[in-house]
Amino acid sequence: MDIESLREYCLQFPQTTECFPFDETTLVFKVAGKMFLYTDISSGNKNRMNVKCDPERAIELREQYEDVEPGYHANKKYWNTIRYDRIKESLLKEWIRHSYLEVVQKFPRRQRDEILQQLAGMETQKESV
Repeated sequence: MDIESLREYCLQFPQTTECFPFDETTLVFKVAGKMFLYTDISSGNKNRMNVKCDPERAIELREQYEDVEPGYHANKKYWNTIRYDRIKESLLKEWIRHSYLEVVQKFPRRQRDEILQQLAGMETQKESV
């Protein structure tokens, strides 16, 4: 997966926006204003992304994959840093979706239900194509 594919995939999720809130090289993806993925697009940190993760699953992934580490510049309990050029695209998509859902599940019920309904509709539509 390259940065363009990563960007394209993230922006497919309902209520997702992208921005550069920290500096001109840290690209952040947010759902309803809350971060679920960020990546440094400068040449020095190419192909690394941080995603939110369930704490137990985060540990399992770090033990299973050498290219998954505790989140760089993040709460290491909830965030993983992943070399996305070394991991299968299907796994990356699964982990990005998990990160998105980890954030959405913390929203108030009404907002959460609305987003999950939009996501289900999007996925149903994608399957029928």
